[in-house]
Amino acid sequence: MMNFLVKTIANAVALAVAIWLISDITLTGDSTGRKALALIVVALIFGLVNVVVKPIVQLLTVPLFILTLGLITLVVNALMLLLTSWLADKLDLNFHVEGFWTAVLGGLIISVVSWALNVALPDKE
Repeated sequence: MMNFLVKTIANAVALAVAIWLISDITLTGDSTGRKALALIVVALIFGLVNVVVKPIVQLLTVPLFILTLGLITLVVNALMLLLTSWLADKLDLNFHVEGFWTAVLGGLIISVVSWALNVALPDKE
């Protein structure tokens, strides 16, 4: 349970960094509390998408992974971020990613920040 909580917080921080750095990734809301709650819910959605959908997409793109020497991972991460944005829109959360190339850059930032946080906060099972 603690591992799930740490990973969700790491996702929320990584998403917040991407929102802060990229103007086309937005999280709007009336108050700071609503924004924080929306960010946590978006982090949960992002984590769920990465657990459920991403392995299937990665399995289907194994030939492209080999052909591009792993660069297809950037595209897969961008698609997961766009899917999260779409789901957040369906749930009336004010999180939006504007365009594919913004999602690629956002996915790269989220991956780097998540990796750094997971190194700093090791798993405690």
